[in-house]
Amino acid sequence: MTGNAYGFDTLAIHAGQDPDPRTGAVVPPIYQTSTYAQDAVGAPRLGYEYSRSGNPTRDALQECLAAIEGGRRGLAFASGLAAEDTLLRTVCRPGDHVVIPDDAYGGTFRLFSKVAENWGLDWTAVALHDLDAVRAAFRPGHTRMIWAETPTNPLLNVADIAALAGLAHEYDAMLAVDNTFASPYLQQPIAHGADVVIHSTTKYLGGHSDVVGGALVTADEDLGEKLAFHQNAMGAVNGPFDAWLTLRGIKTLGVRMDRHCDNAERIVAYLDGHAKVGQILYPGLESHPGHEVAAKQMTRFGGMISFRAKGGMEQAIEVCNRTKLFVLAESLGGVESLIEHPGQMTHLSAAGSPLEVPADLVRLSVGIETVDDLLADLEQALG
Repeated sequence: MTGNAYGFDTLAIHAGQDPDPRTGAVVPPIYQTSTYAQDAVGAPRLGYEYSRSGNPTRDALQECLAAIEGGRRGLAFASGLAAEDTLLRTVCRPGDHVVIPDDAYGGTFRLFSKVAENWGLDWTAVALHDLDAVRAAFRPGHTRMIWAETPTNPLLNVADIAALAGLAHEYDAMLAVDNTFASPYLQQPIAHGADVVIHSTTKYLGGHSDVVGGALVTADEDLGEKLAFHQNAMGAVNGPFDAWLTLRGIKTLGVRMDRHCDNAERIVAYLDGHAKVGQILYPGLESHPGHEVAAKQMTRFGGMISFRAKGGMEQAIEVCNRTKLFVLAESLGGVESLIEHPGQMTHLSAAGSPLEVPADLVRLSVGIETVDDLLADLEQALG
């Protein structure tokens, strides 16, 4: 199934998910097996030998991922960071250089600064919305990749995917885009020139806070083959039940994202001008510096909101501790609303670095509850 023939929601429900030919089951089975009987030596049935190398449930998920991102090859992993690590070690070599966002997700920053750097990979953090700064950071012959998040986690900055793709390709490098915050329903980076898309499928794709996973989707079949080799060789694959749960989540991605966006827009309108709320970080606001770019490459602006508490870190933490419906927890993208203090939680690994986030920052993952209840919860938490 391809995006040229079917709409997004049809692909999310049907791509890679034909009824089981043996039983007629409309939901792909969970092939909870580690190995497969072979018809003869050197003749595995349907190519399946061992579930690290291939599993029908994971294959269904991978086909669906490629379809909803408009890519050529989809690959599923045990976590988003497992996908990131596999991408880096497939594409880069010791001595190479990568340009990353100066407000990257804390786990991504930790992967570059504490793991990949020890392997010999160099990196430079820049504001990716500043194309002159990105160009200045390039080391011709050594810069292998621009690594982008848009919107970023947790500052909700926006990068111009098409412009970054053009710059990367000018230097014979590639553009990788972490599309976790937007989801494929709101943004498809490959359509704007990206070479590979990254997801923590734990978030909006899974959507129910009950499964951890990651994904890569490539624009090019050759890159997909190289990544598939490393996926097997490095072994950080997800299990069949995890793949099945993620597929289950993807089926309702479109309708969930519509509600996430509806609720987020109402909450932004409430926070805007609130006496205890300072800067609101949301690409849907016309005052957001990346609003025009976001409007060009996104269909809507998502369910993630960050804001700065006027009372500083103490007030920010107090708000996080006082909510009742907004659950104090890391992660994002589930049907339930979450609240966190990035400086002390998801981005603690960036403390003391150029990527340290403001101490007064609060991040909301807006769920799909009745929005009036969410507004009342924020009202009592802000006091």
